[in-house]
Amino acid sequence: MLVLLAGIFVVHIATVIMLFVSTIANVWMVGSSTLGQVSSGLWLLCNRTCNQLQVSGDDETSLKAVQTFMILSIIFSVIALVMFIVQLFTLEKGKRFYITGAIMLVCWVCILVGVSIYTARFTDKMAEFASPHHGYCFILAWICFCFSFIISILYLVLRKK
Repeated sequence: MLVLLAGIFVVHIATVIMLFVSTIANVWMVGSSTLGQVSSGLWLLCNRTCNQLQVSGDDETSLKAVQTFMILSIIFSVIALVMFIVQLFTLEKGKRFYITGAIMLVCWVCILVGVSIYTARFTDKMAEFASPHHGYCFILAWICFCFSFIISILYLVLRKK
């Protein structure tokens, strides 16, 4: 049981780190231009230098929603990690980590909403660049989506023995 708890803890820490990287780095979409590789994230558009991401109208509210949901997912994931550690030392044997699992499910929903909005609204925004494709931050966000769901289910069924 100790190995299972340690494994879940390590995967949870990895998920938090990947959420930080995917939210902070500016490589959600990548394309090529005459000046070199261009990458776009949630905050900046980078070529050789990084400039503020220029969006307007409905895209601005959609981008703000993606930024908000990704930041909320980081917050909920960190809170769930702290709650796991607290519950690990305060729960009696045989009890389940319901609170931690519920908080991770909220994190999972935040990631789902944020990445889904980005997929729906911003996938085709780099059409002016050659061969646009998703960057590693977008892929990391979907990996965090999977990990947070698995972790939340494990927390909900996990008993401390």
